[in-house]
Amino acid sequence: MEQAPHARPDGPAATAPADRRAIAATVAALQPRAKAELSELVAFKSVADPAQFPKSECEAAARWVADALRAEGFTDVALLDTPDGTESVYGFLPGPSGAPTVLLYAHYDVQPPLDEAAWISPPFELTERDGRWYGRGAADCKGGLIMHLTALRALGQHGGIPVNVKVIVEGSEEQGTGGLERYAEAHPELLTADAIVIGDTGNFRCGLPTVTAMLRGMALLRVRVDTLEGNLHSGQFGGAAPDALAALIRILDSLRAEDGSTTVQGLAADETWDGLQYPDDDFRKDAKVLDGVELIGSGTVADRVWARPAVTVLGIDSPPVVGATPSVQASARAAVSLRVPPGVDAGQAAELLTAHLQSAAPWGARVAVEQVGQGQPFRADTASPAYTAMGRALSEAYDGQEMAIAGAGGSIPLCNTLASLYPEAEILLIGLSEPDAQIHAVNESVSPEELERLSLAEALFLRSYADEAANTPAAPTR
Repeated sequence: MEQAPHARPDGPAATAPADRRAIAATVAALQPRAKAELSELVAFKSVADPAQFPKSECEAAARWVADALRAEGFTDVALLDTPDGTESVYGFLPGPSGAPTVLLYAHYDVQPPLDEAAWISPPFELTERDGRWYGRGAADCKGGLIMHLTALRALGQHGGIPVNVKVIVEGSEEQGTGGLERYAEAHPELLTADAIVIGDTGNFRCGLPTVTAMLRGMALLRVRVDTLEGNLHSGQFGGAAPDALAALIRILDSLRAEDGSTTVQGLAADETWDGLQYPDDDFRKDAKVLDGVELIGSGTVADRVWARPAVTVLGIDSPPVVGATPSVQASARAAVSLRVPPGVDAGQAAELLTAHLQSAAPWGARVAVEQVGQGQPFRADTASPAYTAMGRALSEAYDGQEMAIAGAGGSIPLCNTLASLYPEAEILLIGLSEPDAQIHAVNESVSPEELERLSLAEALFLRSYADEAANTPAAPTR
């Protein structure tokens, strides 16, 4: 297991035990409020896709976030109209003169609930069950916003917040449409900071304090196959008429080798991960793989989910089984995502995938590919002073356990934008999306214990980071 250097609770900037206990007690006392606010947030059906849910749901969630920031004393609170037609929420809370600036990130938009009938409790109603809180967005990432608010409130009751705080809460992260990235590029002064805490990842295992050092990037494409002017009777024309759905299936099948490895022409898929490993049995349990079903791909699980590209067919437009007619399909469509590791440009990967999809078409079928989303991969500098401060804070919050460093197969498109805009900023990734949270799946949940500990860790980090900046001869001022 890779550990962060100098991530010890007894370091020179460690929080005094009495102070730590007092802050921890305050964080614990704030948990009922955290649950109540998370319940309010989860109730918004804030899927940033008006084809699935009314845009008003996202707008109402954005107003809730803005009101919450104003209630905490944030100034310059603003609803930012981003180029993709959604709203992100920004706020600034001034700290002591000369203090460093820390940007806290979360997003209020969520994935669609998928099959609502498969949820044990309603997806947009926070429900406590078996020691966890269930609801869409509870962990990803409405819980991340509540984590930030709880940490700030705890510090506010113990001497005040020792840094300048900026908060940005995105409104379309799950859609990958790039609105906030483009807004930040057009307004580069807005999000400048000395350290950035992205509250949208999670511990490698519940109870194991973890920072994420690597994120895969993503390209999201839609492919359409056309073969006929219209559907045909399968008895009269089947056997000679080219079936668009069958052609699409062949195209999609070409994206995987026999063992399930991703095979996009021209895209390397042999990288390895040298850090924290992911045992096969643990992965099978986390992924809930059925007995007798094999894992796909080659190499270690960490290689496959953190260091290599991975293609996934997200959906197919075709007639449902119920009500299907005996017809040869004239058209078929699919959504395909491609995750790429650091070192691979997501735009170039999208071009390779597009070319592959087009070249794999059988029978001269017409193929049209549209790119609908993209995010670049990201790698953090885990040797930075902010990581040392975070390692110490996580260790204090988790009873002396040292911080682990892991990768993540998911994407947070804004990370690479922030790294490009502010190359001197230290970017840290923590959050509530540990494996049991089942983010993006039915029955998503958050562990209240993780919420409490990570809120405490963030509060201790802000205190420690401010202390280290004050003791540095050239203290940052942004």
